[in-house]
Amino acid sequence: MGRFLTMLLRTLGGRLLASRHSQVLTLLGALILAGLGTLNLLQPRATARPAGQQVHEGAYTLTGKVVRVADGDTFTLLVDGRQERIRLASIDAPETTHDRQQPGQPMAQASKKALAGLIAGKTLSLACFEHDQYERSVCDVPLGDGTTANQKQVAAGMAWANMQGRGKYMRDARIPELEAHARQARVGLWQDPNPVQPWVWRYQCWKKAQC
Repeated sequence: MGRFLTMLLRTLGGRLLASRHSQVLTLLGALILAGLGTLNLLQPRATARPAGQQVHEGAYTLTGKVVRVADGDTFTLLVDGRQERIRLASIDAPETTHDRQQPGQPMAQASKKALAGLIAGKTLSLACFEHDQYERSVCDVPLGDGTTANQKQVAAGMAWANMQGRGKYMRDARIPELEAHARQARVGLWQDPNPVQPWVWRYQCWKKAQC
């Protein structure tokens, strides 16, 4: 900008000696417009976002090896030498037994075994949304075949679509439909005509002691 002003002053000085006042004003206007155009070219341009693209502000990726499966919707991922606890997004699997005050649900071990069969020992890249209250990463778990472990657990009747809080934890819109198909086919936990949702179990059984 300093060099531009210096050149402008020098040019005006020479023109004042050889031109009429109106000509100088015309030249001044042209030089100013040229300078502004140059400055505009130097300004960074905003990157356009593709139409329809959805951005999750808190989204992140975790890549590592599955070293432990805790239950049908929770496992541990070894990432760069550190262990990360992972909670599968959009689903809720039957609760395993914690202690005498927190007994487990039917199908809990079957659900755990099913998830282990899908992911145990594998190196995976997870699409994560957030951390929950227990500092677990809440993630979709792609399996490389166009599906996720989340979807397969529900499709096999090994977990519910997580509709706790009117679906506020739902991240995959396909999950409820998969649950409907599993329910209709009476596979997995749907062999019981009235299975208890895990979020109801945690409240009634664990919190209220009404198992």
